[in-house]
Amino acid sequence: MNLYHKNCKSFLEVCHGVFGRKVIFSNVKQITNENVVEELNRSLLIHNQNRREIDYLYHYVGGDQPILYRTKEVRPDIKNNIVENHALEITRFMTAQNFGEPIQYVSVNDDEEKTKEIDKLNNFMKVIDKACDDIVIGDWQSTCGTAYRDIWSKPRTETEEGEPCMGTEAPDPRYNYLVYGSGKGRPAVMSVAIREDEHGQDIYYCTTPTNVYAIKDGAIFEKECSINGHGRILLTEYPNNHRRLSDIEIVITLLDGINNIQSNRLDGIEQFVQAFVKFVNCEIDEATFLKMCKIGALKVKTVNPSMPADVGMVSSELNQEQTQVAKDDLYKNALIIEGMPNREQNTGGDTGQAVYLRNGWDFAEQRAKIDEPVTIKAEKMFLRNALSILKAKSQISSGLNIADIDVKITRNKTDNMLVKAQALLYLLEKGIHPKIAIKTCDLWGDPEKVYVQSKPYLDGLYKTAQELQTQVENSVSNGENIVINGGKGEG
Repeated sequence: MNLYHKNCKSFLEVCHGVFGRKVIFSNVKQITNENVVEELNRSLLIHNQNRREIDYLYHYVGGDQPILYRTKEVRPDIKNNIVENHALEITRFMTAQNFGEPIQYVSVNDDEEKTKEIDKLNNFMKVIDKACDDIVIGDWQSTCGTAYRDIWSKPRTETEEGEPCMGTEAPDPRYNYLVYGSGKGRPAVMSVAIREDEHGQDIYYCTTPTNVYAIKDGAIFEKECSINGHGRILLTEYPNNHRRLSDIEIVITLLDGINNIQSNRLDGIEQFVQAFVKFVNCEIDEATFLKMCKIGALKVKTVNPSMPADVGMVSSELNQEQTQVAKDDLYKNALIIEGMPNREQNTGGDTGQAVYLRNGWDFAEQRAKIDEPVTIKAEKMFLRNALSILKAKSQISSGLNIADIDVKITRNKTDNMLVKAQALLYLLEKGIHPKIAIKTCDLWGDPEKVYVQSKPYLDGLYKTAQELQTQVENSVSNGENIVINGGKGEG
């Protein structure tokens, strides 16, 4: 179970040129007592490779990078191993981009009763600090390409009033994984959790929709096997993207190159300061040389009058300007590949929106949106498990289904807020339905709830469709002018 944490090799040597985590499939229709050990052994062949890659990337983000273990043949006494940990910068940005705000559940219709139930569901998630698990999931996603969320049922005796009878966590993907079936939709047929017993031996807990098997020393350990009362696998996978590529491995060679440039750069400075002393046409013993180093001066005698003596430094200074250009180019390309904004300074005269577009913030937003559906799909699978538990405990209405709930990943809704507010006002003034206008302007993470709560005020400000129709009919029949929200029209 223990892994080797020294990242002295390149990631290419670890993944063997196959990037992204491999999905584990099983060809059997159902996992039973007869085939669970065999299926576990097959899945471990793939998972152990995934685990080596995940472990490498996890420690790479922590700062354990190959530059720390480099060898230097020439002047090995001058060796600066510098880690510029842009890997950590990338994972923190990506996690903040997608999980800086808690994931929200919103209603897809105007049913007030279901909206209240969804509000209760959101409150349950706040009580169990699900937002904290979201951040851990985002960090694992960005670091190693995939993440998991586990959920379990809690007895009522272990919960307080207002607390849901369930718990969640984001387990380590090195010791938890899913096996998918090969049928339509490729549903998960087994989850595996690797644990240690009191003697440090590995125990594999394999959960199927019907049973929980404990496997130890290549055989079923009957003492810890049980029936799966939930009738479903409660572990949910959250891939970073459909390829399960991490945000680190796609630029890892560029990051290694930046470390190499910076380390050699400092070596060059130090070697220039500690340059060798050369003696031409003169002899000097070690004691005299050490005396020179101490007092900073030396008197030499020419051995041959026809060949003048000379004492100087053997040095060649590194061109720092060209080195900086090369380093900046690597960093800029890493940001482009990641879809991250750069840090260019404002040259003056730019509007806020111009800076937003020029520095790549809009591109970062679009990149985040194309990965959003992958996370939303996984979140809905988790929601199915959560609703199953809460309904069984009678904490959520049995009428609330996954079709009633939409998942919203909220990012910076206050950015460019004035323009969005002006757009909302313009849409409302032009007669667009308030619900559509609120959703279109993208000011709120839960537009459905905003509309429901604002409806009494909106009805007071703007006439409803029925009121407008009645007013038009009355005005036409009476030959009067039509007045709609302050505007006039002829009847």
